[in-house]
Amino acid sequence: MDNNLKEKAEFWMSELFDQQTRDNVRFMMENHPDELYECFYQDLEFGTGGLRGKMGVGTNRVNQYTIGMASQGLANYVKKHTPKEDWRVAIAYDSRNRSREFAEATAQVFLGNDFEVYLFKDLRPTPELSFAIRHYKCTTGIVITASHNPPEYNGYKVYWKDGGQVVSPQDSGIIDEVRLVNGPGDILSASNLDGCNMIGEETDALFIENSKKQLLRTEMDKSLKLVYTNLHGTGGQLIPNALRDLGYQVTEVQEQILPNGDFPTVESPNPEEASAMKMATDLANEISADVIIGTDPDADRVGIGIRTETGEIELLNGNQTGSMLAHYVLTTLKEKNSLPANGFVAKTIVTSDLIKEIAAAFKVPCYETLT
Repeated sequence: MDNNLKEKAEFWMSELFDQQTRDNVRFMMENHPDELYECFYQDLEFGTGGLRGKMGVGTNRVNQYTIGMASQGLANYVKKHTPKEDWRVAIAYDSRNRSREFAEATAQVFLGNDFEVYLFKDLRPTPELSFAIRHYKCTTGIVITASHNPPEYNGYKVYWKDGGQVVSPQDSGIIDEVRLVNGPGDILSASNLDGCNMIGEETDALFIENSKKQLLRTEMDKSLKLVYTNLHGTGGQLIPNALRDLGYQVTEVQEQILPNGDFPTVESPNPEEASAMKMATDLANEISADVIIGTDPDADRVGIGIRTETGEIELLNGNQTGSMLAHYVLTTLKEKNSLPANGFVAKTIVTSDLIKEIAAAFKVPCYETLT
């Protein structure tokens, strides 16, 4: 066994770690050296989006200790770069196994660092976390999720005060601070959630109210029949009722309506894959629905299918959906004489150039960004 790996494993058998973790490491060391290697051969990389990996013990796994060290590094960065009156954080989590546990552990670290903490009391979509950051004037925010990855994964996404994921210069600065946290001994953590602001329904109402204000047309045809699938995630908390409040007919896929971190009805909870949307497609055909909509576990990824002239439900890919949205927004704003003089369209470098051509047709600049 490599000496560095052995030292790491032995450190995780010290009294800084809980008994179950120590026992698991010792068992792997004595019986499963290959598994031990996978868990310790590297440190789970904290990248620009945060952490993502398989759950388990060790430095290369998502667990309460790697989550805690990431939280301490993020807290240290905020404390160094913002005044104390701005030490506020919002925290959300999805339906994955252990997501609530990791969210509460994250909240305890920020409480231990004298932050004002806003923790969702139940699972919520990632876009609502972005809203909460801005509404509660937080400097940063975290959502515990691994998006559309398989059930054994979890993750830690970091957001900044604008509600978006961190970018330069915060990204590299946070990464540097996380790397300086050497172990549980460096983590400041409260023993409980006392003092935490638990948020929920009141934030939902504000989020939905503000979302409705973004509608460009209120006179849309409400006769369309929609099928929505939650894919065992968080979208079912808000999306179906929000659409119904707007007057749409929504039928939910009952087999996928309840949150479940094992995602029992799909191989992968990715709504852009036909296999994940099969139940929604079958239901749409059964009730003659016009549109199907699915969201991933943290509801920041959407899959859409439409009934075509041939009578079949066809899934749109991201480029098709993005192009249609760009054309819809520009067309509507032009009709309303509301195209702003300084308006622009933004797309990523891997998104269809059709969006650039659509923008040009409306004489609107198009800027490309990294993903």
